[in-house]
Amino acid sequence: MDRRGCSDLPLRLPEWLRRNKELGALHGLKLKLRHEGLSTVCEEARCPNVAECFRKNVATFLILGDVCTRSCAFCSVRKGVPSPPDPMEPSRVARAASEISLTHVVLTSVTRDDLPDKGAQGFMLTLREIRRMLPSTTLEVLTPDFSGRIDLLEAVLSENPDVFCHNVETVSRLYEAIRPGASIARSLALLKHSSDIYPDIVIKSGFMVGLGESAGEVAELLKELKDTGCDCVTIGQYLQPTKSQIPVREYLNPERFEEFSELAKSIGIRYVVAGPLVRSSYQSKEVLEKIRALKNAPVPA
Repeated sequence: MDRRGCSDLPLRLPEWLRRNKELGALHGLKLKLRHEGLSTVCEEARCPNVAECFRKNVATFLILGDVCTRSCAFCSVRKGVPSPPDPMEPSRVARAASEISLTHVVLTSVTRDDLPDKGAQGFMLTLREIRRMLPSTTLEVLTPDFSGRIDLLEAVLSENPDVFCHNVETVSRLYEAIRPGASIARSLALLKHSSDIYPDIVIKSGFMVGLGESAGEVAELLKELKDTGCDCVTIGQYLQPTKSQIPVREYLNPERFEEFSELAKSIGIRYVVAGPLVRSSYQSKEVLEKIRALKNAPVPA
């Protein structure tokens, strides 16, 4: 496995991490989103799958602005003091989803520790507005931790999204350096509560590798996610978005991701999406359909 520093990351990516830009597909959907003044996490977080998803008219909407109140070392989203939420944003997101003819919508946000409700109302209002305009569209939320506020979590889940996702991002040992302000115990508690109280909602989480974690730590994290009742776990390679973020410690080859997938399934996680370019919202509609099929499958005698 290759270990490389940040200074030569752009020139020395392994072949399996290279992607074509498909600029035509990017440009068309970007124009539609800009018309509504909207952001996508696909662009803000420099997702490697942005061209593929935009070509399919799929996007993860970034609500509540594009400035985050936390300073995670892996993330390229701007940090600082955000502007107040835009009261018209829910209707603009729903209108854009309708114009793009989305059949599955993913909503995520920056962390808004500055707001009394930590941004929960933004999710609630946007879910309602999309459902009003697109009643047959399935809905997925990828939320921050709401500072551990269970009442805010339940307020969002009461809107009955089809999928609730909250990413743990990395192993426990690396939290202090990589996720200041976050707590893995807090995140695991949110996932566990969601699974216990809302069994009909698909519960999902994800994390990155290549940040310096050990194989044993990955195995332990998978066991912890299994204990929360997660239906789906996504595992992807960390890629340094810009020189301002923490360097990649290790590039894992595709075979290692297959091993992680088999391990996760062996301990009882229902569905796993693992690969170098996997992100938590990657192929999210297909994942929802497959998990529902698994949940509805007859139990072997």
